[in-house]
Amino acid sequence: MHDIKELSLQELEGILLSRGSRKYYAREIFNWVYQKGVAEFGQMSNLPAPLRESLAGEFSILNLKLVNKLISGDGTTKFLFALADKNLIEAVNIPMSKFDLRAITGCISSQVGCKFCCNFCASGIKGFKRNLTSNEILDEVLYLKNHSSPGQLTHIVFMGTGEPLDNYENVLSAIRVINSPAAFNIGARRITISTCGIIPGIKKLALEDLQVELSISLHAAQDKIRSVLMPVNKKYPLAELIKCCHEYIAKTNRQITFEYILINGVNADLTAAQDLAALLKD
Repeated sequence: MHDIKELSLQELEGILLSRGSRKYYAREIFNWVYQKGVAEFGQMSNLPAPLRESLAGEFSILNLKLVNKLISGDGTTKFLFALADKNLIEAVNIPMSKFDLRAITGCISSQVGCKFCCNFCASGIKGFKRNLTSNEILDEVLYLKNHSSPGQLTHIVFMGTGEPLDNYENVLSAIRVINSPAAFNIGARRITISTCGIIPGIKKLALEDLQVELSISLHAAQDKIRSVLMPVNKKYPLAELIKCCHEYIAKTNRQITFEYILINGVNADLTAAQDLAALLKD
């Protein structure tokens, strides 16, 4: 059984034509899967019955199994999923406002576990298992979309489990589908990649023809403190990271946002604030 999401629109068109079906059915299938959120080919009522049966016998659509769901008082909903190999990942629907559920940000994972073991993050506690495939990433988006009202899922952030730039090809492949007008049609500027500071990945992203948002998980403006909080800083220290950020901005003409968790007694005093202002002043 193959995942239908492995196919681009053009690839699906080619398969249908080779089997004597009409090319435009591919666009209808994309619409059913990505826009209407249908998870069964039998529900695609404007396709011929023989085609629906053929597709159902060869392809799958949604391959996640819900294990648990938690809903907070502000409407934020966290989903725990089991993958086909029994590994677990999570994704979250986050309302923009407690009083306005018309716009929801989907927070999705890119890996099972994480290699980078930031001290304030639970993602790496059990170590790194594997990268998610692009299809598994798209499964998360499909599930979040299907559990939102029509038009609610307006933004996607890669801020769940894993480091997106450590799974570069699969993340970028998924982003192109998320952004595609034939699929989810979520604007590139409404898609954010959050990274702990993988410099080669940032440089590679700068060369892509995509206006996605980039966010740097910073959390300290001194190497000594950041290396304790985020061991990745030993490989990619602040001076090199900030230099790379300047190059990214110059190349893409895009802003970068910086994430900073305040930890009492570690990075939340006046000196830390002054160091942060000095680091980012340019």
